[in-house]
Amino acid sequence: MLPYPHIDPNMVQFHLFGRELAIRWYGFFYVLSFIAAYVFYRFLLKVKGIKVTRDQYEGIIFAVMLGVVLGGRLGYILFYNLPYYLRHPLEIFFVWEGGMSFHGGALGVIAAGWLYLKRQKLAFFPLADAAMPLVAVGLGLGRLGNFINAELWGKVTQVPWGMVFPGAGPLPRHPSQLYELFFEGIVLFFVSLVLLKRWKKDGVVFWSFIGLYGIFRFFIEFVRVPDDLEVYRKYGYFLGFMTIGQILSSLMITAAVIGIWLIYRKRPEPAK
Repeated sequence: MLPYPHIDPNMVQFHLFGRELAIRWYGFFYVLSFIAAYVFYRFLLKVKGIKVTRDQYEGIIFAVMLGVVLGGRLGYILFYNLPYYLRHPLEIFFVWEGGMSFHGGALGVIAAGWLYLKRQKLAFFPLADAAMPLVAVGLGLGRLGNFINAELWGKVTQVPWGMVFPGAGPLPRHPSQLYELFFEGIVLFFVSLVLLKRWKKDGVVFWSFIGLYGIFRFFIEFVRVPDDLEVYRKYGYFLGFMTIGQILSSLMITAAVIGIWLIYRKRPEPAK
């Protein structure tokens, strides 16, 4: 068994106008992800040979930020806990209490990015391909934040690297946040970066990322404790074992297979 490091979730604490406030590591990692996207996205665009104006570049980053926050929050509400928020609508805005969904954030980013790029008459897939390594960075930092917060832990285990998480009982559990950090963050970063440099067909990096994320998340869900949701208590799991995360991940895998099939199904245009 490995010792849990017990890192204070509050990066900095301070008092302002008589109130105690804090900057949490989780929020800091969100901001750091956006900063990394703003700084490094331009270099990944060069790998694809894409040129955009400064206004277009900043517009893309803003659309992504908006999509992540709104999509992530709305995705959690709609996919995971809609009955609760229908009874407590004001808590929809209580984002500081947690409740973000990657699947919702992904849909939000895709929708916001597609709409903005369409208005700018820019092709979606080349720009999306270039963004995938940075999406992996954001995912990895987010899972690191979950680990520091001692949340989203795994099921009880006897593996040597099991950890006893605060608030999760006395038994060691899978550090599922670190599994996701490794596969969804580190592995997807290097895979998408290699594909970006070697594959010329637009959309391959994007759909490969979507499919691989779905595969990784689907299997990690088997060792991760699902959220305590009303839908599970009332109806149980889909097919007796599938969580909402696995259902959404299955849809991602299916969409990726279809997307890559459509890319390679297209015949190259004849030279003029």
